[in-house]
This record gives sequence, C-alpha cells and structure tokens, in this order.
Amino acid sequence: MSKVKVAAFSFSLDGYGAGREQSLQDPLGRDGERLHDWFVPTRSFQKMSNKEEGTTGVDDDFGAQSFEKLGAWIMGRNMFGPVRGDWPDNEWKGWWGDNPPYHVPVFVLTHHPRAPVTMAGGTTFHFVTDGIEAALERARDAASDRDIRIGGGVSTIRQYLKARLIDELHLAVAPVLLGGGESLFAGIDLPELGYRVIRHVAGAGATHMIVSRG
Repeated sequence: MSKVKVAAFSFSLDGYGAGREQSLQDPLGRDGERLHDWFVPTRSFQKMSNKEEGTTGVDDDFGAQSFEKLGAWIMGRNMFGPVRGDWPDNEWKGWWGDNPPYHVPVFVLTHHPRAPVTMAGGTTFHFVTDGIEAALERARDAASDRDIRIGGGVSTIRQYLKARLIDELHLAVAPVLLGGGESLFAGIDLPELGYRVIRHVAGAGATHMIVSRG
C-alpha cells in the first residue's frame, strides 16, 4: 500500500532542520550543510554524481532506502529555490542541474502559478497553488501504488504533520548544534497526533529514527 513519508530528513540535535541566515550561497542557513555530513560520503549519494566509490553501512542503507518505491515527491517552494514572490522568468529550474535526483513527478507548493518544468531523467516539476491537500491528491494520482515523499523544507513537513497526513518519517539526527533556525517540532505534539518512535539505529554520522503514525 502506498505511504506518504518523510525520508532521510536531517535535523540538528537541538531540533533545527535549517540554520539561521538562509541565502542563495547557504540554502540551509549558517552551518546547515553540516546536517548532511552523514549522507554525503555514502555510496548512495556519490552515485548521484556518477561516482562509484562511497561508504557503506547503516547510513548508506538508510540513504538508499529513502529513494526506493517512490512515485512522486512534494516539496515547498523554498526547497525548490531561492526565488520569492512572482516568478520573474522561467530561468530558475532548481538547485540540481539538468538531471535532478527525483526521476518522478515533483509537486512544488507555491502561491504563484507557473507552467510545469520538464527535466532530464523523468523529473517534471508541477507548481501547486491550492494547498497541501491538493498537492497530495495530485501526487497520489501520479504515484499510483508507489510512495509519496514529502521532501521539505521544515515548513512543508510541519504543515503535513499538523494535518496528520504523513504516515511515516525517517529522521536523521545529526550530531550538530545550530543554536537557531527553522525548528522542526516546536509547538507540535507528536504523541497527540498519533506518532510514535518504532525504530532507532545509530549510524556513523547520524542516529536514524523511524516515526510512525497509527
């Protein structure tokens, strides 16, 4: 059965999914890139850059699993790129170059309409202006019996959590203190929403937590 899930989402020990002062140069904010130090060395990540080498083990296993059985993604506009307000043109097509790592339809939450953007490798970005439920309905249609991944950023995950629309989260707790930024769980009562930790595994670079609803 298809799941709506968060996978390989990294946050700091003090609870932030992005740091302070996000910018074009630092899209995850000050020191935010350190959240992904567990994933970058892995074979799964290196394969995205057509490299054969990389570490194996727990971190690589969770990284690889995060891309399995996916039929669609949903992400916020901040994750898609730094452009704010009305789209000035169609030049910006994401952070990832001509062949993004998604290879399935991606639904981008935004308040500003834009025509779909088709990229190499099977990725098409669709821009959804009528809310998280509408994006999820379109993603379900696109994914069929495969899973839907809520890709972030923090605000997008929080919206879907509060609406109880996420079935499962794989969270990678990085051994990093950011001191501020975008808090993942502030003001959200996960047990009240029906979530509980069902598994936790220590990797070389992060502790992996599986949180499930129901």
